[in-house]
Amino acid sequence: MQKLFLISGAILGGLGVAIGAFGAHALKGLLEASQRTDTFETAVRYQFYHALALLFLGLLLFRIDAKLLHYSGQLMLAGTLIFSGSLYILCLTGTRWWGAVTPIGGVLMIAGWILLIISLSKNV
Repeated sequence: MQKLFLISGAILGGLGVAIGAFGAHALKGLLEASQRTDTFETAVRYQFYHALALLFLGLLLFRIDAKLLHYSGQLMLAGTLIFSGSLYILCLTGTRWWGAVTPIGGVLMIAGWILLIISLSKNV
């Protein structure tokens, strides 16, 4: 799992830069016209936060091999893909029902953070 979290964190971080730049330049007109600039920026920001969290988890797993850390990373990864992914799709397509999917990703990310807290309190 360490490798998965480290590679996923690095990929999400790199894509965050690329997607953020793409949104700020190539998609600027579309995002402004649809008034979705803030939504797009939120997706990029949360993607970055969780990219860093996954890198942290991957490094932490070299020291502590706890099941809760594995579950925490899995929830954060899935949550990030669903949360940010649904917001990107919403911004690009204007299909509003993707906004109903976003909270699922948010709940998964929150659950991942809770498991991280529990695991750290037991193992550090």
